[in-house]
Amino acid sequence: MLLNHTSGIPEYNFSPAYVSYLLQHPDHIFSQEDYLKYIDGKPLDFEPGSRYSYRNTNYVALALMTDALTGDHARFITETIFLPLGLDNTFYRSQPGYLNYPELVNAYWDRYSDGVLENASLLQRNNVASLVGEDGIVTTPLEAVKFLKALMEGQLLAPSTLEQMQTWVTDSKGNPRYGLGLGRNLILGKEAIGYSGGGIGAGCELRYFPEKKLYMFIAINLGTVTESPLHEEAGKARDALFAILLK
Repeated sequence: MLLNHTSGIPEYNFSPAYVSYLLQHPDHIFSQEDYLKYIDGKPLDFEPGSRYSYRNTNYVALALMTDALTGDHARFITETIFLPLGLDNTFYRSQPGYLNYPELVNAYWDRYSDGVLENASLLQRNNVASLVGEDGIVTTPLEAVKFLKALMEGQLLAPSTLEQMQTWVTDSKGNPRYGLGLGRNLILGKEAIGYSGGGIGAGCELRYFPEKKLYMFIAINLGTVTESPLHEEAGKARDALFAILLK
């Protein structure tokens, strides 16, 4: 239920207290326990197993469980995925200072939704450094695709496990939407497996189109948590790229 987001656990991101503290203390590094405090005592959003609703909190809980099983979920990910696949430019929590590498691009946000960009690199990097389970990975476009290709082509998991990951639960409209850590969408009528995400100063999509045997990674160093006229332009560019590649 945690992996396919049918748990009913509340979303800590929806807590006004969390959002307010984050914006007032951009240099604060949150712990997993900090995130869970924002939902402590709150009722479930719905009966577990009754429906699908994406919640980042599910991944925070899964990371804590993996820590209990392996001792360190970040080290486990590095040793079982990054190193075997040769992802030398992919990092997650195990490497000190990985968010201060000079190769990282700046991050921007349109704070007031007026088309004026501000450099939000510090806030973005501190936020990424805090996110556990749901986010926090730094990688390159090539290595992101390399990971998804390895997953979908059976290099990481047994065929039965990969099949189980693609047992989709439906959204409120009855569309197959999410498996075990994998999303499913239709883009221009084509099945797309993967997911998209965003934050204060960045956003990205990682997709696999089975019909075309096509892998795609798209990223932007513009925050997605506020509305912006620049998002519309970026969306047009993304849609144009999809239209070309999915012909």
